[in-house]
Amino acid sequence: MECTPPDPRYVKRTVWTFASASFLHDMGADMIFSIWPMFLTTVLGANMAVVGLIDGLGDAFVSIAQAAAGYLSDRTRKRKPFVWMGYFFGGIAKVGYSLSPTWHWILPFRLLDRSGKMRGAPRDAIVSDLSTVRNRGRHFGIMRMMDNAGAMVGILASILLVQFIPLRTLMMIAAIPSMLAVLLVLGIYHEQKPDGTKVFKGIHLKDFSPNLRLYTVLSAFFMLGSFSYSFLLLSAKSLGFSIGTMPVLYLLYTAVAAVLSMFFGRLADRIGRKTVLLFSYGCWIGVALLFIFCKSPVLVIAAFALYGVHIASLEPVQKALAAELAPKDLVASTLGGYQMVIGLVSFPASFMAGILWDRFGLTAPYLLSLTLTVFAGFLLLFLKDGSAKGK
Repeated sequence: MECTPPDPRYVKRTVWTFASASFLHDMGADMIFSIWPMFLTTVLGANMAVVGLIDGLGDAFVSIAQAAAGYLSDRTRKRKPFVWMGYFFGGIAKVGYSLSPTWHWILPFRLLDRSGKMRGAPRDAIVSDLSTVRNRGRHFGIMRMMDNAGAMVGILASILLVQFIPLRTLMMIAAIPSMLAVLLVLGIYHEQKPDGTKVFKGIHLKDFSPNLRLYTVLSAFFMLGSFSYSFLLLSAKSLGFSIGTMPVLYLLYTAVAAVLSMFFGRLADRIGRKTVLLFSYGCWIGVALLFIFCKSPVLVIAAFALYGVHIASLEPVQKALAAELAPKDLVASTLGGYQMVIGLVSFPASFMAGILWDRFGLTAPYLLSLTLTVFAGFLLLFLKDGSAKGK
């Protein structure tokens, strides 16, 4: 999708509109996600394999939603409807969480919630189309900064409100920010008409350059070992932390990610996406090693802080690099296809982690993750990163 050269004021307003919508939605989401794994295990009676199943299915459904939305967005040459509907689905799902009597009822609402991620590929394509190689990392960094800032506010609200209101009521309240995000996108963002010179032709594997194929494959290997954050929180619980401290640990890594996301986005603009991505993989290796050898609360806290650094250096760079490697007239479709691949492997990642934990203990999923991360980092060494040269 191509547009006439945008006004810088339009670019700034668009980026900050989406960033503000992300802030609102993540505020609502993290009001409940900070206590999500404990809610599943202690209130609804789920075991570790079920936690992995629910989180894994949700992550896999994200991939399907993103791929479908990316394809349809390029085909219809419209982005905005997918963005606001994504936030709307997330709000409705939170109402469903509050009404679910057992973990079985959580499944359809979890899928609806994660299908809300349909907003990702079209929204990221808008941001990428409005950016250059010199500011794309900064723009994606702003998005991640506001995502994580909203999460921080949501976690703080959860810590405060959970003492006074039932958890189900808290989930109902958490739907409100997502609905406000819908109104923000509908009211402020005005989609530009696309240039009619490009004709949609679909996205196929042959449209992926060798460089993009390599990047997709290595990302899939990394994500296969990158299980849900729920396992980090449950790891801390198994190492002696109380349920009441879970939102605090969640807040710690989210705060670190919020503070550093823009920094790493800008750093990637200067030194290249590949270098920052390698650093991010190294941080995850450090997190895994800390949990394997954890023998004190200080090491657990350090692991969560380092996980925040990992998230801050991974998420802005991961999408920006995929967008830059994509065919220029099929950015949304490519981002959707890329997210589909790494999202589909998220299901076996979390499910395998749960099974390994149940059968062999806490360290088993971390050992598998270490192996896959090292292999992905090795493949990353062979990736050609044009952003490092300022192309």
